[in-house]
Amino acid sequence: MATAYCSPVLGPVLKKVSSSIWRHQNKIRCNPLVVVSSSDRFSKTALYFGRACTEKVNVKRMHKCSLSASYETLDEQPDSVHEEDEDYISRYTLIWRAVKLPIYSVALIPLSVGSAVAYFQTGVFAARRYFLLLAGSILIITWLNLSNDVYDFDTGADKNKKESVVNIIGSGSRTGTLIAAFMLLALGFGGLVWASIDASNIRALLLLASAVICGCIYQCPPFRLNYRALGEPLCFAAFGPFATTAFYLMQSHTRMELPITGTILAASILVGFTTTLILFCSHFHQVEGDRAVGKMSPLVIIGRRRGSVVVKVAIITLYTLLFVLGLSRALPFTCTLLCGLTMPIGNLVVNYVGKYHEDKAKIFMAKYYCVRLHSAFGVALVVGLLVSRMMINKPIIF
Repeated sequence: MATAYCSPVLGPVLKKVSSSIWRHQNKIRCNPLVVVSSSDRFSKTALYFGRACTEKVNVKRMHKCSLSASYETLDEQPDSVHEEDEDYISRYTLIWRAVKLPIYSVALIPLSVGSAVAYFQTGVFAARRYFLLLAGSILIITWLNLSNDVYDFDTGADKNKKESVVNIIGSGSRTGTLIAAFMLLALGFGGLVWASIDASNIRALLLLASAVICGCIYQCPPFRLNYRALGEPLCFAAFGPFATTAFYLMQSHTRMELPITGTILAASILVGFTTTLILFCSHFHQVEGDRAVGKMSPLVIIGRRRGSVVVKVAIITLYTLLFVLGLSRALPFTCTLLCGLTMPIGNLVVNYVGKYHEDKAKIFMAKYYCVRLHSAFGVALVVGLLVSRMMINKPIIF
């Protein structure tokens, strides 16, 4: 009932009733001969509830005013509120970022492209060896991620990196994480050696060993060449000419050793190019932290704005190179056509980096757009090679 009294519609009526009751009560107080009847008692009760309800309305009005003032204060200080929201990242999101699942495309794409080139040239595909190499590659990429987190934790580069494995688990996990990383490296490289012995190809093993050495000198002390702006050339060599070519050679067998052809060199260059773009764009959101610890990444040297121009030039170079290799017939026409269809993704990378290169929160996603380009471009290469071979002859799978 009190709620009904407090409604906006009954407010004026309530006010009039309260005024008349108040006047009637004053008459009673002034005339002692007037006997208080039961109706008067009811009037007093009604007056009590009326006053209570009026006070309640006033309290609500005061509360609304205070809320409005609070909202105005928040509107005047949006930056602090947004910063607070940006600082908060759920543990689930941190774990997802630490796992870096999309980054494992850098294990899948070189292997798939190298195997597809071998299949294109010979019509032969060693499925069992492919999956053995895939397992070994995934373990080695995991070693790269874990050990990189440990070494960046040691130098302080990951001090504010919430998704670092060491920061998530705790600083006491540093040694355990490093031991686990090198155990994974031993298992992964063991798988590569096994596949090399199965393929009877020492050249492939030497190339894969060179790729792993690139990973070591990229991040491991005392080298740490990624602190001297040499991470990108090492990344290009490791995942492009070394790994992709090695996986191509792994598809050979004792009766047939594959030659190094223009097709595998062209494909490995393109794979190395898109992989290196992922690494380059991963520096955008870490410029301040890298500079503070003396890590001279390319973006620390040239800055974010020029870095966005480098990304644009890199994408243009990638597709120019694709069409040149297609015209020179180093790549089949189907590869050129299908890879050309990924240009909208390349354009997305350019526009995103160009728009948000100064926004530390949003530019974090740039590397994932590059992963999308890397994956789509690699799949297009694989499908183009497979279609070209199927147009020639029937495949052999063992």
